[in-house]
Amino acid sequence: MSMKRCLISSLGMMALAIGTVSTLGVHPALASRSSASATPVATTPQAPIEALYKALDKSEHSSASMSKRSAMIAPFVEHAFDMESILKRSIGLHYDHLSTAEKNDLLAAFKHFTVARYVSTFKPGTDAVFTVVNTIQQDGRTIVHTTIGGKDDPNGTPTPIDYVMAQGPDGWRITDILLDGHISQVAAQRADFKTIFNEKGANGLARSLTTKADDFLRE
Repeated sequence: MSMKRCLISSLGMMALAIGTVSTLGVHPALASRSSASATPVATTPQAPIEALYKALDKSEHSSASMSKRSAMIAPFVEHAFDMESILKRSIGLHYDHLSTAEKNDLLAAFKHFTVARYVSTFKPGTDAVFTVVNTIQQDGRTIVHTTIGGKDDPNGTPTPIDYVMAQGPDGWRITDILLDGHISQVAAQRADFKTIFNEKGANGLARSLTTKADDFLRE
């Protein structure tokens, strides 16, 4: 699979398979924010992305098991992304009416899913090259331009990945990813998430995310 196709499925987090949902619970390693809270607050828009890219580079050059590599990058994923903001926008207005327990379960499952997809995509031997290019202001948004390239890229051309950033109490965090400068992660996954949510509720969506994540992590 080409690097660009990997990125479309991974960073865009599209095509969530509903399938048969198992009864697996939320992954306990991502149920709390203790690991991320110990990470320094990002004072520049580029900082959390640079840290995430370093972790992904280390992971893809590691001989550790998939579960250990997952634990390796999880704090950096959690620190880089405003997970709750992305999840809320992906689900829509129904999110505000969920109980605290439902929100916590969904958030933990979404974190597990996100980490698992990164680990599954950037596995040892991928040899991806991560580059943070620059930061711009566009249409009132702060956007960090990056590229991710690999040995199987056609003509050696890396794939542009742009991150929409927002600054809050925890510093700068990613609120959306734009593939090829315009394909929004949030917009792409909204239909999938809302379909599962409408059919199976918050618990069903959490189980679907967890099941898919566990599939990614099977070696």
